[in-house]
Amino acid sequence: MIKKKIYTWACDYSNNSGEGNLARLYAKKLNKKYDLVIKKPSNIFLKNTIFEYKYFSPFVGLICCWYYYFLKKKICYLNYLPMWNFILFLFLPPKTILGPITGGSSYIKNNLIIRRFLFPIFYKISEVSLFSRDCEIFFSTGLLKRFLSTKIVKKSKFNFIYNAYDKKKYKKKKIDFTFYYRKYGNKEEFFPKNLISELIKRKYKIHVVGDRLKIKGVKNHGKVNQKKVNSILSRSRFSIASGESLYTFFTIDCINNNVKIFVNRNNKQKIDKFKNFFIKINFENKSIYNYL
Repeated sequence: MIKKKIYTWACDYSNNSGEGNLARLYAKKLNKKYDLVIKKPSNIFLKNTIFEYKYFSPFVGLICCWYYYFLKKKICYLNYLPMWNFILFLFLPPKTILGPITGGSSYIKNNLIIRRFLFPIFYKISEVSLFSRDCEIFFSTGLLKRFLSTKIVKKSKFNFIYNAYDKKKYKKKKIDFTFYYRKYGNKEEFFPKNLISELIKRKYKIHVVGDRLKIKGVKNHGKVNQKKVNSILSRSRFSIASGESLYTFFTIDCINNNVKIFVNRNNKQKIDKFKNFFIKINFENKSIYNYL
């Protein structure tokens, strides 16, 4: 059977970022039904230009989708697709297949007004478009469910990230902790730097993937692809879940590799899948050391 081609815009299709891996995961689903033609900034001579920047490339993708729409092609907008970007939801061509919608629900002080008061308004504007779109609606996590109407919740599927579960063959654990670190406002606020410093003082082996963490004694691997991340995690015993979102690609990779994940008791209500991999502790009283 010959598959119909679908022209798919991806702002990020790399294998060393959460957005890129989310796009690849959804592309794998699409590929069962369609013959994918992936379009990204580097395909249209935008590599290393301002238009490849994550805040510009979505709008380049918007234009790209309209181009193929007028050519009467089947189209998909894969990523970035945060719920707050109502411009994309309102102006993407009719019948565009949407990739997993993203968005968080935790806020840091310097973004409080924008995220707490303006984002819910943006969400509602985006929701107007979702009402009228005749396509499957996937959300990468369940964080946005509380902002959505009952009607949208009923027609949507949440926690698409769970599809990344793929149990690996376990190896001997020689690394105590592996963390994913991203030097970015809302995520950095939740990163346990003080705890890492204390663990190093106690002679635990700490590895970090992602951005470079400037703490003496940490082994930084940098921004590596998912294969390398899995190789490191296969030799790791523990990690710690972000307070912003428990279920990320890194968390699922930890679960795939039998890495136990510490989570603050304050966030225990967020655990609804793979419960045996999470260890609930009180970060304030250092009860983590009872498990090491």
